[in-house]
Amino acid sequence: MTKKQKKALRRILVAAVLFFALFFVPASAVWPWLRFVLYLVPYAIVGWDVLWKAVRNIRAGQVFDENFLMAVATLGAFGCGEYPEAVAVMLFYQVGELFQSIAVGRSRKSISDLMDIRPDYANIEQDGALVQVSPEQVHVGDLIVVKAGEKIPLDGVVRQGTSSVDTAALTGESLPRDVAPGSAVISGCVNLSGLLHVEVEKEFEDSTVSKILDLVENSSSKKAKAENFITKFARYYTPVVVLAALVLAIVPSLLTGAWNVWIQRGLTFLVVSCPCALVISVPLSFFGGIGGASKKGILVKGGNYLEAMADAGIVVFDKTGTLTRGNFVVSGVYPRGISKTALLEMAALAEGYSDHPISRSLKEAWGNDLDLSRLSEIHEVAGHGVEARVDGRQVLAGNEKLLRKHGIECPACAQVGTVIHVAMEGSYAGCIVISDEIKPDAAEAIRALHAAGVRKTVMLTGDRRAVGEAVAQELGLDEVHTELLPAQKVAQVERLLDQKSAKEKLLFVGDGVNDAPVLSRADIGIAMGAMGSDAAIEAADVVLMDDAPSKLPEAIRIAKKTLRIVHQNIVFSLAVKALVLALTAVGIANMWWAVFADVGVMVLAVLNASRMLRG
Repeated sequence: MTKKQKKALRRILVAAVLFFALFFVPASAVWPWLRFVLYLVPYAIVGWDVLWKAVRNIRAGQVFDENFLMAVATLGAFGCGEYPEAVAVMLFYQVGELFQSIAVGRSRKSISDLMDIRPDYANIEQDGALVQVSPEQVHVGDLIVVKAGEKIPLDGVVRQGTSSVDTAALTGESLPRDVAPGSAVISGCVNLSGLLHVEVEKEFEDSTVSKILDLVENSSSKKAKAENFITKFARYYTPVVVLAALVLAIVPSLLTGAWNVWIQRGLTFLVVSCPCALVISVPLSFFGGIGGASKKGILVKGGNYLEAMADAGIVVFDKTGTLTRGNFVVSGVYPRGISKTALLEMAALAEGYSDHPISRSLKEAWGNDLDLSRLSEIHEVAGHGVEARVDGRQVLAGNEKLLRKHGIECPACAQVGTVIHVAMEGSYAGCIVISDEIKPDAAEAIRALHAAGVRKTVMLTGDRRAVGEAVAQELGLDEVHTELLPAQKVAQVERLLDQKSAKEKLLFVGDGVNDAPVLSRADIGIAMGAMGSDAAIEAADVVLMDDAPSKLPEAIRIAKKTLRIVHQNIVFSLAVKALVLALTAVGIANMWWAVFADVGVMVLAVLNASRMLRG
């Protein structure tokens, strides 16, 4: 607990000891004025700050709040001679406030744990020695040194050294990632082992860690509908119940003359009606949901987006980089007249000087060192492939158009993927199929979405029809649209928005770079695999900090759980208050009932809301 919370606990304990000691002293054993003074001591110890806040808020024009209700109710109870009830109400109210403070503190800690990703310094070399400077002082192009155990302070590329980096604070992943020269690294991760020299690519204000911190710190400003409802509800509810308590105290008293009885009922009515449980527990639920999600690498920009995700009815995916890895690998080698090894070697050599993703995948599949001195007369034909001589023999590696241009017929390939046809000295030598790998958890994520109540899953891709349909079938998607340009993706999302029901929300999941227009058009835009992507953090409403599709059903589960807890607290609080208010009006419920209806309900609601901190 904080110092303030410990101080509040000490006051509660001292007041409680004095109260329970007095509680067992018979009223006839002491003079009335002494009994009043004795009970006033624990009341003052535990409740002076509530009275002071009530006075201060009245001066500021904020009359109707819980401090005002507690002050009027307890002072009125003292005036009616109900000293134990007055002290008990204030004592248990402060117990409830302490519970609430601890719960909010835990929730804020879950957010502040994420804030620990903020780097304190960066190491730069000056005159042969390492000097610690503020990350804000480092510029693009500077070389920084990151020792083992230190946070990576800025986004950049490793120029020297190998290591493993812990990305758990950003992604929730437990396994570290290996980095080597040429690997991109982002701020906020922890260097676990080796010494790294990193060339800075972004200023600190533009770095991943800075954008994430800004995103999380501002998430509470975007309130959900339920939060706005409770705020407006309390604004009108409190004056109404104060007026109702006055009517209950005065009108029957004028008719019956039993002023003491009806004033006491009016004061009890005030205690019961205090809206603490709603005002505290509903925002706490959303705050806890955002904090619990952040622990799992799911950044939600506000309670309104968390609330909307709970109504997900249609989920639309981009393909490359979202459901697939976005890196091409050789998935099949089909030679004709030569061995698989020879076919792969000829294709890798022909593509030896090209930096195209297809070329890189061929060279990675070959795996061995390439003797590029065997190459000559290299000619890369845009949109077709490569013409070259290997060991003096003509080699063609490319699509059907390239081979037909040289009068060579290509047999059809039944495999799905990008097909590279190879010809040697005018004769067809076979084909190599290159495919984009499906992420290992993609199929399970689609099944989990359907299980969570998502009505339709759709994939939009600019890839060829055969490839898109094969991926959709393997993953179990409900609908797929292929060969789409960015504008056509927006048109498809517009069509799906027209198809959904009024309650349903449409979620679009993309890589956050090429899909910014669609992310903005959907009800909820979700950036997948967004580590280091500025466009993702800017355009999306929710950011999944690693590239695992399985995080999406997890995000929806957290959203549904948050809304479920909010609804539980609203229904429970209003039901108990309505019941006890009715019993108070007819004289069945006394001040002890009021303590449960106010403080007891608030504690239960706060404890229920605190479940969201576990995600």
